Amino acid sequence: MVPTYRLGLAGCGLALVTALIPALQGKAVPRQCRGIPLILHSAQAAPDHETSVFDQPITGSEPAPSASVTAHDAAAPASGDAVLIALWLDGRPSATRHAYEADAAALLACLGGVPLGRATLADLQAFAASLARLAPSSRARRLAAVKSLFSFGHRIGWLPADVARSLRLPRVKNVLAERILEEAEVARLIALEPDRRNHALLRLLYLAGLRLSEAAALHWRDLRKRGAGGQVTVFGKGGKTRAVLLPASLWRELAALRGDAPDEAPMFRSREGGASGQLSPSQVHRVVKAAARRAGLDGAVSAHWLRHAHASHALDRGAPLHLVQATLGHADLKTTGRYTHARPTESSATYLVG
Repeated sequence: MVPTYRLGLAGCGLALVTALIPALQGKAVPRQCRGIPLILHSAQAAPDHETSVFDQPITGSEPAPSASVTAHDAAAPASGDAVLIALWLDGRPSATRHAYEADAAALLACLGGVPLGRATLADLQAFAASLARLAPSSRARRLAAVKSLFSFGHRIGWLPADVARSLRLPRVKNVLAERILEEAEVARLIALEPDRRNHALLRLLYLAGLRLSEAAALHWRDLRKRGAGGQVTVFGKGGKTRAVLLPASLWRELAALRGDAPDEAPMFRSREGGASGQLSPSQVHRVVKAAARRAGLDGAVSAHWLRHAHASHALDRGAPLHLVQATLGHADLKTTGRYTHARPTESSATYLVG
């Protein structure tokens, strides 16, 4: 029998994840997954949390969890877990919701039918160990999602304690400096793009510092003329709206691309059709990847690299940190400040002779 996990309620989407759970035949499995862990790849960050010690099993009115879990026990998560996960996902952006659904499904599969309210720190450490073959950044992101789930459940009174607070996240090397293109590289990437639509898209991604999903969602009504240039209104991460000024040269290029298109038309129309008629985020990603290959740049270049380049180049040219933060839509100034550490303008090394 293949047990199936269904996560999410109305309004939160439905994730269908299948997990094979073996019968453990009454044997305890210390610091190993009680079921078969699911290694599902997804990428959205979750907030980190401070840590304290909750190394003991949760106690209360429920009986202590059995050391053995059968495939029948693991056939579906406890209904309370499904409700908690749905509450945790409610109101989140679609991409974040899908990533978190996959993270929750992987955790439940590893727990092998043990409800979240009975999970111990050892169970969560076993889940962390099951992710060993993922990159450190992927492990950290997934474990941050687990910490967010337990923190939320405890905060609303659903879980009697937050056992995930003591779960340590792996240290991740800051590779931001490796993802910042030089100004000449960005110029070459844009200049070699022969397609009018794609050329305007690449310039907008760089000059406005937009996220891939933000650019894909734009309509012509989001543009307004401002003097010789204009501005674009962006509905961004976390449901926040921001306005970004556009230079005159980009405004003219976008105006020429628009022609007589109505306000409700997508700014970047897909040639493959589709219900919305606009480029999907995956299509925007392919446009950037093709442009990078054409320019002879690293194969890992993505749309987000243009956003990194915007931040770094603006700071290099003297833009105030708070202005770059507002343009990029960063909630925390520390996030924007990472660019100053990735590309410092001064170092004691320059004072040495050698």
